[in-house]
Amino acid sequence: MVAPLMSHLICSSALIVLIFLMPFYYFYIVDNLNSEIAVRELKEIADYVSNSFGNLYFLANSTSSEVELQKDLSLPSSVQGEAFTVALLYDNVTLSGQSVEARLRDRSNVYAVSWLLPGLNVDVLISSVQSDEGATTALCVSNATGTWVGLEGAESYAF
Repeated sequence: MVAPLMSHLICSSALIVLIFLMPFYYFYIVDNLNSEIAVRELKEIADYVSNSFGNLYFLANSTSSEVELQKDLSLPSSVQGEAFTVALLYDNVTLSGQSVEARLRDRSNVYAVSWLLPGLNVDVLISSVQSDEGATTALCVSNATGTWVGLEGAESYAF
């Protein structure tokens, strides 16, 4: 008599524990999948910005005169419903550009990086934009001091 009652209690307790633990496990898996999808979208954005700077760099260096080029970038306003930041990472001493980083603003551990071409210098005053700033423009200036790049949000800025 005691054994069936005890096994019934053990099975019922195990079932109740599973009912409460499964949602936590499920939401953990879903969050990881959403983060992975966001990283892939951010990688596409970083690659797009990096390729745009590469194209501007080749155009600017195809002539011997000083030139200022700009390209309007088609960036989404959000990734997975969250705002993001696109920043140009550079060496603090030489200001030479190293990479483009796209990072979710509220979850800073979700980001993607794409490398920049060598030879680009970053204008530190316009080295990042927020996705909710509106239109984004990639700027490239080639002059006697080198080739300088920057990102411009909705606020206007001149080199």
